[in-house]
Amino acid sequence: MNATAPRQFAAMTWLLIVLLAAALAGCAAPPQAAGTDPLPFDQAVVAATDSLAAQTQNLPAFIAKLDKRALVIDPMIDSGSGQQTAVTRQLQDKVAARLTSNYPQLPVLPFQLSNLNRSQYVLTGTMTRLQDRGATARAPFRIDLALTEIKTGMVVAQAAATTRDDALDTTPSPYYRDSPVLVKDKVVDGYIRTSQTAPGQPAAKDYFERLDTATTINEATLAYNNDKYQESLDLYKAALASPSGEQLRTLNGVYLASWKLGRMQEAEQAFGKVVALGIANSSLGVKFLFNPGTTDFWSDPKVSGPYPIWMRQIAKQTAQAKVCMNIVGHTSHTGSDTYNDRLSTQRSAAIRQKLGAEAGELMTRTKTSGVGFRENIIGTGTDDASDSLDRRVEFKIVGC
Repeated sequence: MNATAPRQFAAMTWLLIVLLAAALAGCAAPPQAAGTDPLPFDQAVVAATDSLAAQTQNLPAFIAKLDKRALVIDPMIDSGSGQQTAVTRQLQDKVAARLTSNYPQLPVLPFQLSNLNRSQYVLTGTMTRLQDRGATARAPFRIDLALTEIKTGMVVAQAAATTRDDALDTTPSPYYRDSPVLVKDKVVDGYIRTSQTAPGQPAAKDYFERLDTATTINEATLAYNNDKYQESLDLYKAALASPSGEQLRTLNGVYLASWKLGRMQEAEQAFGKVVALGIANSSLGVKFLFNPGTTDFWSDPKVSGPYPIWMRQIAKQTAQAKVCMNIVGHTSHTGSDTYNDRLSTQRSAAIRQKLGAEAGELMTRTKTSGVGFRENIIGTGTDDASDSLDRRVEFKIVGC
């Protein structure tokens, strides 16, 4: 063999690798085409995950395995409510398992601050309830997954698939179940937008610039979900003390953990800050639960026990801010349109009277309305913990 033969052989081998890579890229599974029938949940997860991973593959598998690019998964959420639910957790676990078993070149690390510097990507994901297809079946969900490069903040891959709702469990996790408010602000909205962003576009700044703090919030929420309330409180306070920590999730977490620990004064102060942030953002959704068909608060004190604190702080913060509000009542999707419209209006009027009892000047700066179930976030009509957000009262800041 002459001296140039090894180099020629190497060059030919590399050319074959490049050609094979191009061929494989051309065969990569595309996102599920729009308009196709929804898939069973497990199949939809596989379709979305495989499509996402395929977009990162520039070399054949036997070469790509040598090029490990670790990622972390920021907990996946329901895009309508901003909540982590049983099914979004199931989605997250199944995506992680699929990546681990089929794509070892994309190792999944725990979502912790120490792992951000070790990872190339952050993976986000949402489930979005699509328009109802009729009364005979529950509306399907669209799954959206996105990979954002941590170094640049650019989305490098995005995939979607549609899944049937075959009795998927939408029960919120303990933190969101216990939350008094709709925990959805510009940071959560940014997460949702990022999950739906096309490759080559930047992730939402409101989300991505707070990624470090998100890892601490995640650890705090996990501690809360596991009944470790003191640990949770310490972590939420640590997140709150960071430069990007003043978020609805952190303030709400301080309230929840303080309440669980019996620190009522601290809990009330924290809820006051939740209300103040909601007023600053011009909207606050509070989960007041009523006895069925009435304007009376839920009889169980385990549920309605903190309501006096909520009413006191809503009145106090609104009066201090000198704003005007539209108090909007909502109901879950059971009963007739006319019945629910009337009931939601009656409930918003009852809340207005209670606020007026706390701060008389609010009677001239508030008005009421009811929208029945037309603005449901969950929409299942189960009347349990999973759709409690549909039985909320919203406080919308309006011009005086």
